[in-house]
Amino acid sequence: MSPWFVIVLILAYFGILIGISLFTGKEESHTTFFTGNRNAKWYIIAFGMIGTSISGITFISVPGAVGMGKFGYMQVVLGYLLGYGIVAYVLLPLYYRMNLISIYQYLEQRFGQVTYKTGAVFFLISRLIGSGLRLGVVAIVLHQLVFFPLGIPFWVSVCTSVGLIYLYTFQSGVKTVIWTDTVQTVGLLAGLIITIIIIMQKMNWGIGETVQQIADSNYSQWFFWDWKTPAYFWKAFWGGAAITVSMTGLDQDMMQKNLACRTLEDAQKNMRWFSVTLIIVNLLFLGMGVLLYLYGEHFGIIRWEQIGGKMQLLFKNTAGDWDKIRTDALFPRLANEHLGKGAAITFILGVIAAAYSSADSAMTALTSSFCIDILGFEKKKMTDRQMRFTRYKVHIMFALLMIGVILFFYWLNDQSLIDKVLGVAGYTYGPLLGLFAFGILTRFQVQDRLVPIVCLIAPILSYFIQNGIPVNGKVWFPTGDFKFGIEILIVNGLLTFLGLLAIRKKVNQTLVQKA
Repeated sequence: MSPWFVIVLILAYFGILIGISLFTGKEESHTTFFTGNRNAKWYIIAFGMIGTSISGITFISVPGAVGMGKFGYMQVVLGYLLGYGIVAYVLLPLYYRMNLISIYQYLEQRFGQVTYKTGAVFFLISRLIGSGLRLGVVAIVLHQLVFFPLGIPFWVSVCTSVGLIYLYTFQSGVKTVIWTDTVQTVGLLAGLIITIIIIMQKMNWGIGETVQQIADSNYSQWFFWDWKTPAYFWKAFWGGAAITVSMTGLDQDMMQKNLACRTLEDAQKNMRWFSVTLIIVNLLFLGMGVLLYLYGEHFGIIRWEQIGGKMQLLFKNTAGDWDKIRTDALFPRLANEHLGKGAAITFILGVIAAAYSSADSAMTALTSSFCIDILGFEKKKMTDRQMRFTRYKVHIMFALLMIGVILFFYWLNDQSLIDKVLGVAGYTYGPLLGLFAFGILTRFQVQDRLVPIVCLIAPILSYFIQNGIPVNGKVWFPTGDFKFGIEILIVNGLLTFLGLLAIRKKVNQTLVQKA
């Protein structure tokens, strides 16, 4: 497939998004950027949030992860259901009752100014690193497939991509993102479903036989019961619930769209339908992953081999030689080398839709949080024009920061270190989980100035609990043979909670009633 054809495809795609931006771009006031005037349709938000939740990394990696993890990811997804229930029936009523624009304003009313700023800063760092690196992974894939053959430097393609995102989000913010996310979700789901259909046709399977082949394969195991491993069911389940509460309910990016609904009832309806739909979509992704492996094995394109004590995936290249590849490279390699032009196009559209739906939403949320939580827009006596001009500058700042994160990620060129950096971004949600849990579940006040110390110590301790402590050239694990997975987020939140308990002070009844 010609790289120029792909570039035209990408430009046409962004042309649609910019057209949506122009259509939704009329702004009644500066708060439209942050709230969308609180008149968005719940079903539009629910559908669009699928694209926001499924990043480009998810689009590429989840199907490939079936090779080692089988259907174990569904254990995490089942935990999502519990988490979305907590978001819908505990957090959303709180946010609507307090009429919040930024959800971190709750921390100010409950604890004080320092805690408020601490929570906002943890969100800004986490979302900037996470979104920048996720977009960076997809940017590298596109660069290798499209821009590198044309001699276009990586930094040019990255600046262009982020610049296009800025163009269609800077004017109306969440109001535009709600609609662009909807279009991008269509692209993502189209890429997923069309790829499944193409594989079914090449294998001469109908729907019933396809489902049966997936169920009968060695990749179809859902539940894992070895309690020492990160894949253990209850670890995955509770970790999935904690991820949902933290990275949806305590994340300005995800909650900004929920708070754009007209009423609390609409927002809760959005969460119910979104959670059910997301389970179906994840099942489709995992099912497609199984089909990719079955297709590759059937035609002798892939095989597993034990190398250095570990199972390694090998891929037969066009010269007939076997390349060692990561599992997340399977989907792009098959789509672009074996499944035909249609699959290559749908893969590129799907991965772009997933990546940029997450990135544009994040950039809008970062701008909103910085303007409201750090600059204090709601408290300053500024004209609407002054606020809009300042917001434009903040939006540019985060666009440049995101470019910087992506380029640093690319030039680092150390995949193992990159994985650790992504893990660090996950640690930053633990303090937010602990802060909100402490505020909701207790009536204690805290020594406001000490909160940043607690929120720094908790992730550091969590890191050593999960990764061990170096002792005399060896790594000692305080948990013995028990290894933490994603449920380390719960430990992180619990440590923050205990730290806040240690710095509590006498209850201020006025503040508690106010919160």
